[in-house]
Amino acid sequence: MNQALNPYLPLSTYIPDGEPHVFGDRIYIFGSHDKEGGDMFCMLDYEVWSAPINDLTDWACHGISYRSSQDPTRDDRHMYMYAPDVVQGNDGKFYLYYALAGKAFTGLIHVAVSGKPEGPYEYHGELHTPEGLPFERNVTFDPGVINDNGTIRLYYGWALAAPPMEHISGVKRMMMKPLMRIVEKKMFDKTTAQIKREKEGLQGAFTVTVADDMLTVISEPKKVVPGQFDATGTDFEGHAFFEASSIRKLGDTYYFIYSSEVNHELCYATSKYPDRDFKYGGVIVSNGDIGYQGRKAADRLAETGNNHGSIECINGQWYIFYHRQTHKTSFSRQGCAEKIIINPDGRIEQVEMTSCGLNQGPLRTEGSYPTPIACNLTNGRMPHSDPRDKDLDIPYITNQGEERFIAGIKDGTLIAYKYFAFKGQTKLTLRYRAEGTGSFEVFAGESRVGQMELASCGSWRDVTITFEHTGVKALILKYRGAGVAQLLSFQF
Repeated sequence: MNQALNPYLPLSTYIPDGEPHVFGDRIYIFGSHDKEGGDMFCMLDYEVWSAPINDLTDWACHGISYRSSQDPTRDDRHMYMYAPDVVQGNDGKFYLYYALAGKAFTGLIHVAVSGKPEGPYEYHGELHTPEGLPFERNVTFDPGVINDNGTIRLYYGWALAAPPMEHISGVKRMMMKPLMRIVEKKMFDKTTAQIKREKEGLQGAFTVTVADDMLTVISEPKKVVPGQFDATGTDFEGHAFFEASSIRKLGDTYYFIYSSEVNHELCYATSKYPDRDFKYGGVIVSNGDIGYQGRKAADRLAETGNNHGSIECINGQWYIFYHRQTHKTSFSRQGCAEKIIINPDGRIEQVEMTSCGLNQGPLRTEGSYPTPIACNLTNGRMPHSDPRDKDLDIPYITNQGEERFIAGIKDGTLIAYKYFAFKGQTKLTLRYRAEGTGSFEVFAGESRVGQMELASCGSWRDVTITFEHTGVKALILKYRGAGVAQLLSFQF
């Protein structure tokens, strides 16, 4: 029997910003498409993957669903298609909403259409007002869409992620307002008149209603979640909106999922109304496990970076879909997922990252696994991703041709796989290569079960230990020594 691993798609596939939707008897992932080892976000054309709702191990690629070259407005400043969402219209067709960006961050929201969720999609048009003018209110970015019993609701927006506001005095905040207007004009190609027009401010998360043609915006924008500069004194303070609008409706309650100002976590807010009165709910997941069981940012369990995703109920179980960073950058991101519980009162508790998110239980201590399924990878001082600095001295997931592995393993590196079902005597083999000597201490949960000595070698080599352990525990490897190692796979 196959197992579901994190990342849930092949390691050669980089589909971040995942919007999961169940259509019929399949779960579909609509996301942007990063290039392996790329030097910009979202460099590749959209690709749709899906799986049967009763077998989340069986993911299939439907090929290229939509190409940026199909958009007639694409130019040298707006080259790449960023985070999309898909909704089924009242005519039964499927509509793909997206924004173009690249050298400029000023694109409008565009729409493509298909008769099938997996595509292929054809260009449909750009959002516009009833008068036929381009819809350019606020910051038209990261669209999230829902068909709310026949009403098409679009959520969108963006906000600057600055240093936490508690570190900025009231006087300095007042001084920042004219500076903010200058920044907004430059970043978003807005005129002073356009900025002044927005009574609720340019930044934040907004919603509008769209006509059945899926292109005409027929309502005024309403702010649903504030950006950081508007969140002071609200329940969103410290977790204000940054980007990644996503919307779900559970019963009579709207759940707005978004990436917060700290840029590594997915949060949620709830309301009984689609366009007002949203209250902050909490963090669902952090791609460094920051906040989980009180973990501080300095103790993050992986390199953190931007995050984007949403929740979906698949065959009776709720999940949160999110993404992680690889290649010491935010330009090669991979989708992951974890089970969540929605409590009777509607609350969602933060969940931890695992290596078996979509699996129907812990992983088996049988067979071979690629090492990049590690859910924790840290040297104890992991950074928040800076795409401009690829010379960071940290352990990281990378590739060399078709081989994908963990590199940069030095003294103090911890690599964890959560969780495995140990059933007594266990034989574990690591495939590694190393410069200099070192060793891995092996733990099953908190129990140290052995040590594996590594020799200096320029090609992949195996090292094996046997130990006794029973129970569902994390497999943890801690590296010690003056050498530098790489890990390709491990086998039970």
